[in-house]
Amino acid sequence: MFCRLAVSDANPGMSRIRKRWGSCLTASLRICAMNDGTEEGIIEMSSRNNTQALGAGAVASMLLLMWQVSFAGPLRDRILERRAGQEQRNAAAPRDSASLPAGMRVERDIPYGSDAQQRFDVYAPAQAEGAPVIFMVHGGAWSMGDKAAQAVVENKVARWVPMGFIVVSANYRLLPKADPVEQARDVARALAAVQDKAASWGGDRTRFILMGHSAGAHLVSLLATTPSISSGLGSTPWLGTVSLDSAALDVVKIMERRHARFYDRAFGNDPKYLRSASPFYALAGAGRPMLLVCSTRRDDSCSQARPFVAKAASLGTSASVLEQDLSHQDINQRLGMEGSYTAAVESFMASLDESVAKALNKGKTQR
Repeated sequence: MFCRLAVSDANPGMSRIRKRWGSCLTASLRICAMNDGTEEGIIEMSSRNNTQALGAGAVASMLLLMWQVSFAGPLRDRILERRAGQEQRNAAAPRDSASLPAGMRVERDIPYGSDAQQRFDVYAPAQAEGAPVIFMVHGGAWSMGDKAAQAVVENKVARWVPMGFIVVSANYRLLPKADPVEQARDVARALAAVQDKAASWGGDRTRFILMGHSAGAHLVSLLATTPSISSGLGSTPWLGTVSLDSAALDVVKIMERRHARFYDRAFGNDPKYLRSASPFYALAGAGRPMLLVCSTRRDDSCSQARPFVAKAASLGTSASVLEQDLSHQDINQRLGMEGSYTAAVESFMASLDESVAKALNKGKTQR
């Protein structure tokens, strides 16, 4: 009977198992603890004696327990990192060109700054007058993503433009060109430019709804809680904000706990900067209404949304949480599809302004 443990030198968890487990009972077991392309831990056991007192199931249970003890911290960190990174990549991944309804007016890559990423797209009814505007900001861990991604625009445009809304989708400079606070300033610059041009597409500059997903949700939330950013760059107040599954409302709290490494790349470790980039800490008084949609499938989204809403409400802001049993990606992609989720978001939108409510009601009767 023998036991062989093959481990990488860079994996301290497996080394601890090797030190703690020197002999084997009976089993034939292989556990691949982790493989992210750089590290791999493997336990292999075999036996020439099948008459041992304990069966393979008991041995496997003991090994699993020891593996959990040794790997609980490092493995969980790896899993969270990989899961969060994959969620961000999925949400920001370029897709096939969005399928759009016929007869609408589309203008692409309108500049609001000198950088190639400072551009926005406009989707408008062929004939519009005084139309409300939905201003959408994509996500992607502050380092990727695009305004034209299918998940960002397709279902939203297909639903709301025929109802009489104008939908605008904006890009902004990404890491490492611009940190998140500067990205929020880019969004404010884009908002000001769109408001200035809104009348040329039949829009009303006073009837804007800000919407963002993931990192984009963080950016629009930061603007909502720091009005000096947008007013200082020429934009005027908007009706309300829809934050789609941000887990970065309190960046200070994120950095105090185990977290995905992309947060380090985005925010660094300067305590003053972490506070300045946190919508939670920016809350200082009554503001425009906010709806925070969060995925109950994530550990860190609703847990950030609830205290944010509680603080906002205590300061006089109308704010609410909409918890959804949807993935991070689906929170974005499925908004605009028929169903209770879209209906709940539209209920919030209708509460913001009479003309928005009329457009939504008219659209529903025509469907």
